[in-house]
Amino acid sequence: MGRPRAAEDRKLRPWRFLPLGLLLLGLAAAYAMGWHEHLKLSALVERRAVLQAWIGAHPLLSAGGFTLLYAAAVAMAFPAASLLTIAAGFFFGWLVGGILAVVAAVLGSAALFLAARSAFGDILKRRIGGRAARLAQGFEEGAFGYLLVLRLAPIVPFWLVNIVPAFFNVPLRIFVTATALGILPGAFAYAYLGHGLESVLLAAAASGEDIELHDLVTAKLTLALAALAVLAAIAMVLKRKCAAKLP
Repeated sequence: MGRPRAAEDRKLRPWRFLPLGLLLLGLAAAYAMGWHEHLKLSALVERRAVLQAWIGAHPLLSAGGFTLLYAAAVAMAFPAASLLTIAAGFFFGWLVGGILAVVAAVLGSAALFLAARSAFGDILKRRIGGRAARLAQGFEEGAFGYLLVLRLAPIVPFWLVNIVPAFFNVPLRIFVTATALGILPGAFAYAYLGHGLESVLLAAAASGEDIELHDLVTAKLTLALAALAVLAAIAMVLKRKCAAKLP
């Protein structure tokens, strides 16, 4: 009886929580430094001339710095992914901006996933039973399909989808692949919005109105991404039914 408990105690050593603790510390520092005030559409509009000039003078450095900033924001669960993707399209064009956004989002998601897995591992799985355990097993067996649907669906918080799989035995390669494929439509859609932001700003200036993020992210776009998630869910269900009928 002593050995299993000793093994469990080793798994719960404090150093396991260090990566997640550092990300939480970074999130607190980001708010303390006022990132939430600077990472707004209004702040982007005010500084766009300076930022465009700097990016034009240092294209590679700015692209790398932007990718690291975006990845850090995602890893710390900082609520700025939509704005940063729009900014990517605005400053780098919809194609390059979309690629940068996908790379950064995948890197940041993987960092948070690994930090959460290091802290919690399969603790939840070992402490649950019955129906909850069967649901956990189902999630693990169909991890790719579930993650793909959750990534496509805009109604599920992005940071939450980065953490939940860490409670189960989801391989990193499955997590990364499903994340990359699942965020592609949304990333390029938002980057394309950013690509056309200049004309929106000119029209808003002519009318004397201020433009906000919710003015760009329309209900039609949200419904379109939700429809993709529904299609992915239907495909996953059909695949499972066909597999169950095979001998």
